[in-house]
Amino acid sequence: MSDVRITIHRAASEIGGNCIEITNGDGARLILDAGRPLDAPEGLEPQLPASLDLSKPVEGVLLSHPHQDHYGLLQQLPTSWPVFSGKAAAKLIKLTSEIIHEPITRSISPWLSGSPFQAGPFRITPMLTDHSAFDAYMIQVEIAGKKILYSGDFRAHGRKKVLVERMMSLPPKKLDALIMEGTNLGSDKPCISESALEEQFVDLFQKTTGRVFVAWSAQNLDRTVSLYRACKKTGRTLVVDLYTAEVLEMLGEHAKIPQPGWPNLKVVITSRLSEFYRRKGREDVTKRMVKYGMSAQRLVETPGQWVVMTRHSLLGDYERKGVIPDANDAWVWSMWGGYLEKAPGQGVKAWFDGFGTPSTHLHTSGHASTADLKEFAQKMNAKVLLPVHGTAWIPGMDGFPNIAKLDDGQEFSI
Repeated sequence: MSDVRITIHRAASEIGGNCIEITNGDGARLILDAGRPLDAPEGLEPQLPASLDLSKPVEGVLLSHPHQDHYGLLQQLPTSWPVFSGKAAAKLIKLTSEIIHEPITRSISPWLSGSPFQAGPFRITPMLTDHSAFDAYMIQVEIAGKKILYSGDFRAHGRKKVLVERMMSLPPKKLDALIMEGTNLGSDKPCISESALEEQFVDLFQKTTGRVFVAWSAQNLDRTVSLYRACKKTGRTLVVDLYTAEVLEMLGEHAKIPQPGWPNLKVVITSRLSEFYRRKGREDVTKRMVKYGMSAQRLVETPGQWVVMTRHSLLGDYERKGVIPDANDAWVWSMWGGYLEKAPGQGVKAWFDGFGTPSTHLHTSGHASTADLKEFAQKMNAKVLLPVHGTAWIPGMDGFPNIAKLDDGQEFSI
């Protein structure tokens, strides 16, 4: 039975930037995620961890989900290294890279949840899980008689929470190692259910006489669904931008999610984003959305009708069309509160504060609560728990069995 080694190249003691390697005694290698660090300085391209050997081949790079802190350094990997992810995740990764950074031209081979496949000597089973990213997975790896589970990022209070509950009721047998995230350890982030959050939006929409402006991530499909359902319950219309409309359209074949053209959904066509799409050679998206679209100027009319997507890049176009928030409106930050303290969140806050618009923070975390992390770790009952993606992990933590806290680049044998 060959020796199996696990190296956390990055994210042993930080949130994001995940890069993990599994190696067997014969030198076969597998990489879990190639993430961009969250604390990377603006304008400075971060590099892959120095401990990751790029000179030798790997059997595969497995991307757990389409958040940049898990795939953002993919382009720096050798093009000969095969890459795998969920089918919808691959679409999101390529779309986001094309819109925000340089296009990803390398191929990403799709997997199917619950269907094992081979990458060299590694037997890999991806398992769809509950997270704020669409098409997120836990990954089980079997090699040389050893069984390893990588949690990726997950939670147990979203719209796919049944997937995590099912896994805890029927955990993998005889796990040798659990590599688990701990984002919310030591924090007080809200972890209410997405359904409960939806009812909070319903209450706000009913109480507000004017428009409700909401800042949320276009790729947080659970949140888009919550907002859309709240709009239907209150007779309002959800107004999304071109990028969000394209995300919804692209993922429509993978899930029952709101689509451009549905009742209670409109696409706001703004000049700045339309010009951005033109420069990217993607005018076809704008043309396709025009029949579902509206000018920002319509947001001035019947203000009690609208729930308006808000991001810093939209504010200038809104203001030029006379969309000036006031005390009858409300604005909501529906992302992690820490992002509000950074640009461009600060700019969004300043814009609404300048017009005296009441604000509120309605959000639930994309990551598991401390209680759910403990329960998950206990139910998995692995011989060793290797913590990642957290800043508050310490050996011997109450309720977390068999923690072996590693440093970045440190090798661990199982």
